[in-house]
Amino acid sequence: MLLTRTRMLFGDKAMETLSQSKVLLFGLGGVGGSVAEALARSGIGEMHLVDNDTVDESNLNRQLFATKETIGMPKTEAAARRLSLVSDVRLQLFPIFFMPENADAIDFSVYDYVIDAVDTVAAKIAIIEHAQAARVPVITCLGTGNKTDPGKLLISDLYETSVCPLAKVMRHECRKRGLEGIKALWSTETPRKTSPLPDMVLPQGKRSVPASCAFVPNAAGLLIASRVVRDLIERGGKA
Repeated sequence: MLLTRTRMLFGDKAMETLSQSKVLLFGLGGVGGSVAEALARSGIGEMHLVDNDTVDESNLNRQLFATKETIGMPKTEAAARRLSLVSDVRLQLFPIFFMPENADAIDFSVYDYVIDAVDTVAAKIAIIEHAQAARVPVITCLGTGNKTDPGKLLISDLYETSVCPLAKVMRHECRKRGLEGIKALWSTETPRKTSPLPDMVLPQGKRSVPASCAFVPNAAGLLIASRVVRDLIERGGKA
């Protein structure tokens, strides 16, 4: 029997709820990759994955879908290949760069949960706005770069966050728009100051990129997946 150990923990009714749930995930990087795999291994029935990026060599230090074999491959395709090896989850892939301008390409109302694991503020705000307008639960991930201690990660209301520079921006932008009741994954750890290495090739238009490690982004993804699974079970799926 598939997922026997998980079924022992949650029970048949909960597993039926998860199998009937449809989740929308934005971002397949260090955080999003761990979210996707944990949800697939937990029995989520259907996931729609949104990411327009390709796997880069710099992703090998932390991203589950990044291997030497997938370098150059669209992240959505790399994710689909790996998830098909561990789960029967149904997937729909959106290899697009989600922004307010193309937000109408996705019907948020058909989902049971929305997860934001992208790093562009405008996209994050649009995801929250559209999810709340559709009355679908949403959780947003804040900064995991330049941090080393996964034990300092937690989930709270966005307006209870501190320390994180991205959290400060998100609080300001969401308050301006009157957005409330937003679950956020964040860290109480003060970000380390870093600078690019002399031989680094930075993405076009960027003067710096955050440093990262194997454990903080992935731990963040597991925490988010845990919260999503428990929330879905608690509410028993959509009425």
